[in-house]
Amino acid sequence: MLIGSVGLAVGLLLGGLLLVAVLHYVLIRAVDNGARGTADDIASLISADALADPIPTAGTQYIQVLDAQDRIRAASVGADRLRPLLHDDELARARSGHVVVVAANRIGLTGQLRVVAARSTDRTVLVAAPDRDVQESVLTVRDVLLIAYPLLVGALAGLAWHVVGWALAPVEALRQGAEEISGGQAGRLPVPEGDDEVHRLGMTLNRMLGRLDAARQRQRDFVADAAHELRSPIASLRTQLDVAAHIGEPASIPDLAVEVDRLGRLVDDLLLLARAEEGDPRLRRREPVELTALLRDVAPSGARVPVHVTPGEPQWTIGDPGALRQVFDNLVTNAVRHATSRVTLAAGRSADRVVVTVTDDGPGIPAADRDRVFDRFTRLDDARARDSGGAGLGLAIVRELVRLHNGTIILGDAGPGLRVAIALPPRP
Repeated sequence: MLIGSVGLAVGLLLGGLLLVAVLHYVLIRAVDNGARGTADDIASLISADALADPIPTAGTQYIQVLDAQDRIRAASVGADRLRPLLHDDELARARSGHVVVVAANRIGLTGQLRVVAARSTDRTVLVAAPDRDVQESVLTVRDVLLIAYPLLVGALAGLAWHVVGWALAPVEALRQGAEEISGGQAGRLPVPEGDDEVHRLGMTLNRMLGRLDAARQRQRDFVADAAHELRSPIASLRTQLDVAAHIGEPASIPDLAVEVDRLGRLVDDLLLLARAEEGDPRLRRREPVELTALLRDVAPSGARVPVHVTPGEPQWTIGDPGALRQVFDNLVTNAVRHATSRVTLAAGRSADRVVVTVTDDGPGIPAADRDRVFDRFTRLDDARARDSGGAGLGLAIVRELVRLHNGTIILGDAGPGLRVAIALPPRP
């Protein structure tokens, strides 16, 4: 605010100085033009042999008419009839067209005289115009500016202070709200009414805070769910070890291996999901992938139900082969787990996308739950054993990996069963 006030004061000062300079220039030029006009008129009267003596004049001009010997032949009222206004060197400059400035005390006045000359045959017309009125006008304007300038600067500074304070009041409210939120209090920033930049800034910041709150909530849920899921295999391992220590017999290696494998799968899935959500560059490798061949590779040969790959033309996309293999492997594993008699895999084209479908004839997923199943640790059958049902991370991993490949995943009815369709961009 201080810098703005100083800048305003300097700007007004420069503007005032420029105004005084321009006013002085304009008034002086008007005086000179008036004197030249009078000199030309007198020269015209001399040429017409119609010059009166004394020479009539309007205003405060003083006129002398000199002959070839620089003697005064005619003059206006108040002008000296014995001595010319200008000395010889000054007279020569005036006759060459210059404006000669001399002291006004030569005719008993104060200030300065601005003298011009005009020629007519062998006569020279001198017209002197005092600049006293010009100087008084300039001084008057200067004095007015000296009084009005500080008052104007003070008034504008006060007005700017109030206007800036009023304009920044919503910003201060946003700052105070942000201070409260950063202090640990939950909430949203106060958004001012209107449709200006501050209003849009407040709305954007509140949306950002909403996303941050949602991310923190997801993080808390993730930590809680992960801790809950990890507790079971760890508790099982601890129980088996405690029992073995209590009865004095070594623990069952196969049983321990099952729990260790289960714990390892859970940790691997958690790490993969975290990498996918963060957009790990290791999952962004791009190379041509033929999807029909990839489906044949992931189709298990000794599964509980047969897995059939529908033959068709090769369908190519660009992506990370390992990540896409993980996607289809998770989907096929889920389909085999819930299928009644068969699982069908197929790859084809639909408009400008390559679509891979995984279809089973199991119980399917209710339409109301088809969004929820992509959340972490989601199990639609809460009574299902964890050993046979998994940790509930498979579809969450699938969604994140498909998103990294600029694809979409849709769950639909297969009548009976579930149809999972993944649409990926084709290879250019």
